[in-house]
Amino acid sequence: MKIHCIRHVNFETPGTITEWIERKNHFLSTTHLYENESFPEIDTFDLLIVMGGPMNIYEYEKYPWLREEKAFLEKAIAGRKAVLGICLGAQLLADILKAEVFKNDSKEIGWFPVFAERTEKAEIPLLEGIPEKFLAFHWHGDTFSLPGGAKKLFESEACKNQGFTYENRVVGLQFHLEMSNETIGNVIENCRDELVEGRYIQKEDEMLNRPDLLKESEQLMFRLLDNLEKTITY
Repeated sequence: MKIHCIRHVNFETPGTITEWIERKNHFLSTTHLYENESFPEIDTFDLLIVMGGPMNIYEYEKYPWLREEKAFLEKAIAGRKAVLGICLGAQLLADILKAEVFKNDSKEIGWFPVFAERTEKAEIPLLEGIPEKFLAFHWHGDTFSLPGGAKKLFESEACKNQGFTYENRVVGLQFHLEMSNETIGNVIENCRDELVEGRYIQKEDEMLNRPDLLKESEQLMFRLLDNLEKTITY
């Protein structure tokens, strides 16, 4: 399978997704938008992964490539490609699917519980093998409403919509299952100004050095990717 990844900043990487790709012997290509790289042709990939970043979806003057990225994502969805958006990536997908993206009541930064929708797994195949509750890493201030025609996947105490799927092939996740201790450290280093007092904002030492949670996240990330792969013909 051919996978293409869009990265918005150098400190937010695909993380453990890269290991899944290597285990599966899939091919990975990348557009680094912070280096002004161009987008590929739609027919050159089977799965598109859109990573996160500290910008919001309407900062066009500061990040002029956002308009072009939205047009590219819209084209990928119209071309019936499988798409996985993480954090900012999920917000971009929600916006393209005509949902509202807005500032959440509280920033959510650190390890907090996520609750999967209680539904028949046949109705939402992506949730096959996913527990009803797990701890996931978060770093976001914005959120989104549920797009029309989409199915809700996850929620948390601080954020009503933590994930959705559209036509079982477009997936938006507000939280991060792809993180490693190194990538969490990189985000902290580059976004430290956001670590203020808050009900859903953990301190640095609460976020780092959690091998148990990182291992569980990796397993859940791999499971979700396995489930998404089943929807792809390549």
